[in-house]
Amino acid sequence: MEKFEKRMAELEMKLTFQDNLLEELNQALVEQQFVIDKMQVQLRYLAAKLKDVQPSNVASRAEETPPPHY
Repeated sequence: MEKFEKRMAELEMKLTFQDNLLEELNQALVEQQFVIDKMQVQLRYLAAKLKDVQPSNVASRAEETPPPHY
């Protein structure tokens, strides 16, 4: 009977450890999702800002005429 009680105690300790680990992993996942959500908002903001940027007055390399010495 002592062997059975020892085995039960071990199983209860393992279960408690797994419950704690699961809770920690869940909390980490919640925090990561919060960070991802925040980054998505920032990305949308930056994308909107880039759409509003006026094109540059400087011509691209393809549009520039080569210097006279070419």
